[in-house]
Amino acid sequence: PAMVAITPAMPEGNYLNTVVSEFPQRVFDVGICEQHAVTFAAGLATQGFIPVVAIYSTFLQRAFDQIIHDVCLQELPVIFAIDRGGIVGDDGKTHQGSFDISYLTVVPNLIVAAPKDENELQHLLYTAVRAQKPMAIRYPRGPGLGVDMDTELHELPIGKAETLRHGDDVAILAIGVTVAPALAAAERLARDGLEATVVNARFAKPLDSGLILDLVRRTRRLVTVEENSLHGGFGSNVAKLIQESGIYDVTIKSIGIPDEFVEQGSQATLRAKYGLDASGIAQSVLALFRSSASSLTARTTALPE
Repeated sequence: PAMVAITPAMPEGNYLNTVVSEFPQRVFDVGICEQHAVTFAAGLATQGFIPVVAIYSTFLQRAFDQIIHDVCLQELPVIFAIDRGGIVGDDGKTHQGSFDISYLTVVPNLIVAAPKDENELQHLLYTAVRAQKPMAIRYPRGPGLGVDMDTELHELPIGKAETLRHGDDVAILAIGVTVAPALAAAERLARDGLEATVVNARFAKPLDSGLILDLVRRTRRLVTVEENSLHGGFGSNVAKLIQESGIYDVTIKSIGIPDEFVEQGSQATLRAKYGLDASGIAQSVLALFRSSASSLTARTTALPE
């Protein structure tokens, strides 16, 4: 089937210029009509096309109803390439991509993913094309990490995370752009004598429930990291999974964006403010470790002799 790209008046912002120059008949700019972009994509999907809606996270909010009724209710293979997922920076409050994990993971039939780097992004796009299901892929503003790019694409198992580092003291479960600082934080923690397992979640929905539950059973300490609202976000869904599994003797800390609109500022400044850089993640893990250790000591001391 032919792939087509759809953008609501953002061909340059979504870096579709190269696609336009090479495949001018496969790119549709519908203007500032986000709802129409999604419905148009659904219509094209019914005719055998594979539509990719390239759109900013904050602008996709306007098309929430169309995502539900025109795409996911019909289980149509529309791919949402969600740019500016997370902290955008200097564009200010209106452009921060703080909510997409929260509002997309509640929609049935929708796969929600976030790559750790640009190489994984191309594999997730390939996975979405092959899946023939509604799928959203969110990625941050700005350049990639400069990693090597694979020349051969392959499908990634949907709903499966990737363990990047092993440690027995604490587990850090990060998604998307937060994976790199989580790894850097783990190296800092190792210098303090704490060994952390670091997992690239890859998927906000479906979660890798088997891996997550194994992690908490083994370490009893879990930190989730996301550039999204903490309300109804990735960490909330992970905590819900653990609670529903009946595992209660575990300490969980979620790092993300609190219940507020993100101010204008550079990405680095805002990530530091919310503890989403390597230093902030390491500090949160240390605080969690000390808190859980103190709690265990208190419970042990309180036991009758």
